[in-house]
Amino acid sequence: MSKGNVIDLAVGIIIGAAFGKIVASLVADVIMPPIGFVLGGVNFTDLKIPVKAAQLDAAGKVVKAGVSINYGNFIQVCFEFVIIAFAVFILVKAVQTFRKKQDADAVAAPAPAPSRQEELLEEIKDILKSK
Repeated sequence: MSKGNVIDLAVGIIIGAAFGKIVASLVADVIMPPIGFVLGGVNFTDLKIPVKAAQLDAAGKVVKAGVSINYGNFIQVCFEFVIIAFAVFILVKAVQTFRKKQDADAVAAPAPAPSRQEELLEEIKDILKSK
């Protein structure tokens, strides 16, 4: 039984990782571009606050990369989180509803009729009681 649970967990992790990639693509490629367009052609991954400029040599090549706070990327990741959290919430609610339905069906199911052997044992018990 434990082996089956481990396999279920592994499958869940793999599907979850794939789902995360799908949501990341959905946010980056489908949701954020129209939002950026509505806000005046903003590309969220380009939004940043420079802290230190990059150092260039005489030829114009970057010697030391600059430092910046990439808040646009953070906004994009927050959108991804909200979508994943909502999907997990819906999934958990669906599983809970399914389990409640199964529990209700199990309670509503009548008890199975006693077997012939059980009936005979009851008759013997009744005969012994009457003596």
